[in-house]
Amino acid sequence: MKKLIVAASCVLALIAGAAHAQERNLRIAFDVPYEPFEYKAEDGSLTGFEVELAEAMCEEMKANCEFVIQAWDGMIPGLLARKFDLIMSSMSITDERAERVLFSEPYYNTPGGWFARDGFSTDVTDMDAMKGKVVGVQRGTTMDTFVTENMGGIVTIKRYTTADDMVLDLEGERLDVVFVDYPVGEQTILTKEGFKEVGEPVKLGQGVGVAMRKRDTDLAKDVNAALATLKDNGTYDKIMTKYFKYDIKM
Repeated sequence: MKKLIVAASCVLALIAGAAHAQERNLRIAFDVPYEPFEYKAEDGSLTGFEVELAEAMCEEMKANCEFVIQAWDGMIPGLLARKFDLIMSSMSITDERAERVLFSEPYYNTPGGWFARDGFSTDVTDMDAMKGKVVGVQRGTTMDTFVTENMGGIVTIKRYTTADDMVLDLEGERLDVVFVDYPVGEQTILTKEGFKEVGEPVKLGQGVGVAMRKRDTDLAKDVNAALATLKDNGTYDKIMTKYFKYDIKM
């Protein structure tokens, strides 16, 4: 009987050990504030479209997730240095970035938008008219790349670590116009009196994906499966409609 009890105890220990070994602990990085995708609520808690989507994704994957706040220009270096395991912070999929990180399937796509004060009347597509204008972008974004490649040497480009700092300089008349992820401009600029959208939105990149280290192929499969399930079961749409008036799904 004692041998049976010991054997049973060993089996239970092995099962418990296996279950513990299968637990997945993940750290997910966000650039905050970047409303409505990720920002702090009045009570200090982290919220936003991508935050809620990450929570649902982690639940679907049965993973224990810790959220990490990381400045945008340190995102990929921090991932490669193992400070966190995933980037889920409106990172557009580009060929250049794909050389360094592994992307999930894209989970949304929004254009870049031009925003300025009400008195701004310049055509942002007219390079002669834009000459000498001061344009604000967030450093290291696809908006930064677009302005650098298409307007470098024509306009003065001011790069910011956070979208909030950029908006403050637009309000303080230190910028003529900003080029930013459209929903960010919509919710942080157009909600203020005296500002407007100028020009047409510009589609950039191949959509936004979750970024991981190149070798984390199994993790990428699980992330893709979880996001697909959330889209199929309506969870994605429920979260999306909470933050957007239009469909941003790929």
